Amino acid sequence: MKILIAVDGSAHTQKAIDYLAKNRAMFIDGNELVVVHVCIGVPGHVTRHLSKEIVRDYYAEETAKVLDPLKATLASAGITGYKVDQRHGHAAEEILKAAADCGAELIVMGTHGHGLFGRALMGSVATKVVAETDISVLLVQ
Repeated sequence: MKILIAVDGSAHTQKAIDYLAKNRAMFIDGNELVVVHVCIGVPGHVTRHLSKEIVRDYYAEETAKVLDPLKATLASAGITGYKVDQRHGHAAEEILKAAADCGAELIVMGTHGHGLFGRALMGSVATKVVAETDISVLLVQ
C-alpha cells in the first residue's frame, strides 16, 4: 500500500509520525511511505518584485525547517526508504494533488481536533482533504 503523510512541522504532525512509528507493522513495514510538505505559496503580487533565486531560497529554507527535524525523527524511529514530495501553494489542494500523483491509498494527517465549531470558524486543511478525496484518510489527534 502507498501511504502519504502530510507534514507541516507542528506538534500535530509529530503525533501522526509517532502513531505511524508505534503501529509500524500496520503502516510502515511492507508499505511505501511518501512524506509531503506544502510550503505556503508566495503571492504573485509579491513574487513579481523578487528574483527567482530569492523565492527559490525562501521555499528551500522554509521546507528545510520542517523536513530536517522530521528526517531526524524518522531516522531515530528506524523509518527509512520513504520518498519526500515538496510543494508550495494551498495546503489541502497540494496534498490532494500529491496523493493523486503518487497513487496513494491512504492519507495520514495530524489534526488540531477543534471540533465542529472550530472548523466552522477557522476552516481546516484536514476537513477539506477528507471532503474532497475518495482516498481513505487517517486523522491523528
